[in-house]
Amino acid sequence: MFNRESNIIVGLEIGTSKVCCIVAELDDKGVPTIIGIGQSRSNGVRKSEIIDQERAIEEVSIAINEAEQMSDVEVKNVYLAVTGSHIKAFTCNGFHPIHAASKVITQADVDEVIRNAKTVNIPPGDMIVHSIRQHFIVDQKEDVINPLDMLGTKLEVNILIVHGSQSRVQTPVRLLKNQLQIEVDNVVFSGLASSLALLNKEQKEIGTLVIDLGAGTTDYVVTVDGLVKHCGVIAVGGDHITNDLAQGLRLPIGQAEQLKIKFGSAIPPANIPDKFVVIENDLGLKAKTINLEHLYLIMALRIEETLELIRQDLQETGIIDSLRGGVVLCGGGARIPRILELTEHVFQLPAMIGNPVAIGGISSALKQPEFVTPIGLIKFASMFKRKSVSPRYSLTDYLKNIFGTFGK
Repeated sequence: MFNRESNIIVGLEIGTSKVCCIVAELDDKGVPTIIGIGQSRSNGVRKSEIIDQERAIEEVSIAINEAEQMSDVEVKNVYLAVTGSHIKAFTCNGFHPIHAASKVITQADVDEVIRNAKTVNIPPGDMIVHSIRQHFIVDQKEDVINPLDMLGTKLEVNILIVHGSQSRVQTPVRLLKNQLQIEVDNVVFSGLASSLALLNKEQKEIGTLVIDLGAGTTDYVVTVDGLVKHCGVIAVGGDHITNDLAQGLRLPIGQAEQLKIKFGSAIPPANIPDKFVVIENDLGLKAKTINLEHLYLIMALRIEETLELIRQDLQETGIIDSLRGGVVLCGGGARIPRILELTEHVFQLPAMIGNPVAIGGISSALKQPEFVTPIGLIKFASMFKRKSVSPRYSLTDYLKNIFGTFGK
């Protein structure tokens, strides 16, 4: 192995069902190629947050070691995905009067209005994960991409603030540093990473919703006009479906998970050939007969409720009418049979399963919906590497470069 060099980037996702580590190498043009993948089952995480630190570190070590062996790279720095019900987002506005007699907008004016927009109050104990700049407004003229050298008396800008619990965000960062001597270059909201991995330029422009159906949470991100306009987290995932089945059918969690995988569907079938299935009891007790109609109903109701919560949020923000690109699904939940039909029914929009775009390397990873987030981390990191970013600016200030916008 050799120490991490400047052309090596690593994405790490510590998820509810799995830990995934992806190593990529940048070519001389800054284009990444995946050269190593490591995975392990995740038992120290619930609802996308670490609950058993010792077990979580063991599982992270397994995934990282596997990625190191495949890539022949020693992992010392990572880009870390974060999510959880504590992650929230809102849009704030910055205002700056143009004092110059010429009324010509300068770079100093742009810097100042962005600083003003970032002066926001977030809940005590929270930290800003991302501040994503939107379009500028010059004297009520909206959707200005580049205000430099324009004439105006008032400059405004909107900023999408993504924030979350500082202790929850910093817990895995601290564990990686203290237990594994691995530095976190930056934390990235999982939903944002997924959208970076999946959406091409056209989809970003015409308006597309990405939904990442994970085991512990469901993340969603809306991109319109090349900008991230809205995002959120629903604290429901595949594990909640399993728990619903376990309670509703009075089964152990393990058996409920097996039934979900074997018979599950987002929409109950019109005709069920065998309406009952017999489950043997591992403890020697009497076998249990399961009504499959009940299984389908329990599962369909939970999935539809999750999608409906996202639809209601987008309806309230007024952004749902901008989604000309439809819905793109990823995550383990994207494998659920008939999930596309249900998604199209709820949103009244076309839906598809997403595949990562514009990245090369190990083909098996590129075809798995579960690998979308760590692949997005690689894209996020590679964009940063290509920009000679001044230390006085945070990485999140440069999200505009990923989404084709102007400014700092």
